[in-house]
Amino acid sequence: MNDRPSGAAGTSRAGRGDRPVRTGADLTAAMSVRYALVPAPRLSLHTVARRSGLHPDLVRRFVALGLVDAERDAAGQLVFDPTAPAVLARIQRLRSGLCLNYASIGLVLDLLDRISLLEAALRGRGTRSETPPWT
Repeated sequence: MNDRPSGAAGTSRAGRGDRPVRTGADLTAAMSVRYALVPAPRLSLHTVARRSGLHPDLVRRFVALGLVDAERDAAGQLVFDPTAPAVLARIQRLRSGLCLNYASIGLVLDLLDRISLLEAALRGRGTRSETPPWT
């Protein structure tokens, strides 16, 4: 006879010794973790301004308003993620297309990010949304 417990609540054994089988929630959590094999290159202020077609002072203002994320390097210069030009393009589309002020753009960006997270959670659960993504 085996004196080990047959399994804890919420886990099952699959004939691999004492290793529990992962549940759907465990797999979803494991799939959401991303590991960077190579750190993404950081972009300078002037590179981001050139790629987005904006003046560097306007990019600095967006950073000050919290609309785009930036960090400071060892020399104190602003450096950006490679996604910053896309974020700036989105800000410009909201500004020109909807005539929103910058405070409103921050709110809209937060709401769009929240919608994206909720849609990703629905896709992870296997539930399909009938509406297309907002942007």
